Amino acid sequence: MVRIRMSRHGRTHKPFYRINAVDQRTKRDGAFIENLGWFDPLAEEGKQVSFDAERMKHWLSVGAQPSETMKDILVKAGLYDAAKRKKEIQMRIDAKMKAAAGVTSAKA
Repeated sequence: MVRIRMSRHGRTHKPFYRINAVDQRTKRDGAFIENLGWFDPLAEEGKQVSFDAERMKHWLSVGAQPSETMKDILVKAGLYDAAKRKKEIQMRIDAKMKAAAGVTSAKA
């Protein structure tokens, strides 16, 4: 399965990320299929991210799955449904709460 995720570059305390389409079994900074853009967390708010929207839409249309961080970036860019993302986050929180409740009731 193809994933859209970031690979870390830069130097110590100065991170810089490339946004890539990669096979999900590939190492974080390993070989990629296509470089789609970049993300600089230290830049000004409006200049932090740049990617090719057409290629991103292409990869999403053929079934590529974005990572959790990429989903947040795509929501800001308008390429991923914000309501769907909010629901995913809420489901994850509910699952953690349910698991925590199960652990505490098992100890009692």
